[in-house]
Amino acid sequence: MLNKNIVKLGIPLAVGALALTGCANDSGSSGDTVKIAFQGPLSGDNVALGQNMERGIQLAIEQANAKGDLGVKLEYFPVDDQGLPEKATAAAQKAIDDTDVVALVGPAFSGATNSAAPLLGDAGLTAISPSATNPGLTEQGFKTFLRGVPNDNAQGAGMADYYAKKLKAKKVYLLDDKSDYGVGLAQVANDKLTAAGVEVVKKSVPAKTPDYSATAKDVVNSKADALIYAGYYQDAAPFAKKLAEAGYKGAAISGDGTNDMKFVELAGDASENWFLTCPCTDATVEASTKQFTEDYKKKFNVAPGTYSAEAYDLTNYVIQEVKRLGDKADRASIYDALAKGSYKGLTKEFSFDGKGELKISNIYLYQVKGGKIAYQGSIQELAGS
Repeated sequence: MLNKNIVKLGIPLAVGALALTGCANDSGSSGDTVKIAFQGPLSGDNVALGQNMERGIQLAIEQANAKGDLGVKLEYFPVDDQGLPEKATAAAQKAIDDTDVVALVGPAFSGATNSAAPLLGDAGLTAISPSATNPGLTEQGFKTFLRGVPNDNAQGAGMADYYAKKLKAKKVYLLDDKSDYGVGLAQVANDKLTAAGVEVVKKSVPAKTPDYSATAKDVVNSKADALIYAGYYQDAAPFAKKLAEAGYKGAAISGDGTNDMKFVELAGDASENWFLTCPCTDATVEASTKQFTEDYKKKFNVAPGTYSAEAYDLTNYVIQEVKRLGDKADRASIYDALAKGSYKGLTKEFSFDGKGELKISNIYLYQVKGGKIAYQGSIQELAGS
């Protein structure tokens, strides 16, 4: 095992001379251990989104260990925050306290990131998120936060452009769930729609509202011809059901927090024809992720989900730098390498600006068709932006 004071003091890791093979949980392996943490919802209402990312991370670690050329054994270190800000600091502290952890993939959700990133920064532990999209996260000076996905300035603008330019919407009902993620996404969409001359009815209803009947009736009574829901699938689903019961016939769109088959399962027929956006591509249809999809299905018996491939890519970026740095690898050098370097992943090229923001901003559109989430393509191209 690594000297427990090494990473904490920022002294390079000692790496073993013997290359190790096998899975991360192979009890027969011996030698130095490097851990990669994941912080996200591994229980609670949004566990499906967390599992998507967790599996991508686990697959990357397993494959890297199997190659046997690192000189260290990689281990996966999960910390569960349920996607909740109030649980995020305790989860982050668990990763910080284990000095074998050299980087953390996540936090997954924006609110949790906002709570945990200051703590992670003070500890010098990289927080490289595949999914936290609130634009304000890179404006607060977090010391070690890197966003491996386009932010909601791109996603909210994409939604607005699609409605204004493609669907020619005249009036949009915009509802957020009062979370950091939902409020940020909604504000961007609101500003873009207003600038395009589209009338907006903007409302907020907190997550876990027990009954969306009144809100659904308000949508219908507003005579809006399009709807944006900025929140997560566990609330989007019951809201969609109440919209259908209320007789809403307009277009409906939600973001990456809803873009999961759990939304379809929970909402049933009420999810049909909903549009969903994501700064993530569909790993099951892209040629670049074909082998990844096959490997993922073989290991987990399910297809990759939202952010599975992005989490896989970011983990492999960390692994690349662990290997490249060798005995100079520690928390500080890993962060510096990730922040200043680049990595050509399966989903995109990863490189960051001085604030930790990804340098590209592609957003993709999906639609629920026949009980499946169908990939439509680049929302910018579809909208004619």
